[in-house]
Amino acid sequence: MTVLDRATWVARRTRQTVSVFDNGWSVLRQMAARADELAFEVDGLTIHCPNVPGARVPVYEVFAEDEYSLDWFGHGLPEDVHVVDIGAHIGCFSTDLLRRFPGATVHSYEPTPSTGAYTVRNVESNGLADRITVHRTAVGSRAGTLVMADNGPGSGHNGVLHLGEAGSVEIEVACDSIADAFAAAGDRVDLLKMDAEGAEYGILLDSDPALWSGVRRLVMEYHHSDEHGFDDLRTFLEGTGMTLVRHETGGPGFGLAWFSRDALPPHVAV
Repeated sequence: MTVLDRATWVARRTRQTVSVFDNGWSVLRQMAARADELAFEVDGLTIHCPNVPGARVPVYEVFAEDEYSLDWFGHGLPEDVHVVDIGAHIGCFSTDLLRRFPGATVHSYEPTPSTGAYTVRNVESNGLADRITVHRTAVGSRAGTLVMADNGPGSGHNGVLHLGEAGSVEIEVACDSIADAFAAAGDRVDLLKMDAEGAEYGILLDSDPALWSGVRRLVMEYHHSDEHGFDDLRTFLEGTGMTLVRHETGGPGFGLAWFSRDALPPHVAV
């Protein structure tokens, strides 16, 4: 990143902080003081977050940038929408979804122990534990255990994709099957969000396609893999009756994709 790029990025983050978060100036002061933790206040929610860059990113992606375009992607879903959040991080997606869809029921999965503690805290401190169930497990095609990298609380480099990276710790976590996750949601999944840091290929491609018949919509982040690519994921999901309705690439082998079983209005960027 050049000096100019860095300055532009800092300016954008500063504008977002003071315009989106109710306590934006306080957050900036906490950052400047290098506080261990930040508390972002937005529309009645308080999101506690480790004060490290990787942990802060999803807070801005969800609340400032609407990365998942939830109002558009949730169009036409029932008031009591059933949601599964795989790779919940500190709970931004799940809590924001409840802010937009108050009647929703969410099952959130976050396997990293230190990050999952923040997920639970953000759900409970905002009084959402009756509607968001936090599972402190990974998700795979089969139940058992999963070996993954742990780079600290809230790190975006926690997951199978980052095994062997310098500074990471290898841990083994409990793993529910994707069938278990769907069953926990009552075998009705109106909306599934997946950001599994490389585990997405195993979750989908090693599972039974018939399991996905109850999934109405899926938004997923996919990552580089030496063995698979986005076309493999698309072929699998289209084989279950879903259609790619939007696709954004972010670099070689990386992107965000939206799939739906029913028609959606055209997406309009804001």
